[in-house]
Amino acid sequence: MINVKEIADKADMIVSGYAFTRENEKIRVLNLDCPQKALVLDKEGQMLETNMDDIEMEIVMDIYRRNKKYMEDSLYA
Repeated sequence: MINVKEIADKADMIVSGYAFTRENEKIRVLNLDCPQKALVLDKEGQMLETNMDDIEMEIVMDIYRRNKKYMEDSLYA
């Protein structure tokens, strides 16, 4: 079972109910309202893996691109 609180606490950024967590050269995204929905992005915001539908995926990718400057590590800004 997914521990949503633990994931949210470890996230580098939370926007609109999505937790964005850096892992090596990738960004893992979890929908905190529906933790079965996840997405993996590269640092430019391109989708690598997902189980989200196309509309949700595009929304999350746009959220990341607009907010990546707020990630703590300048590598992702």
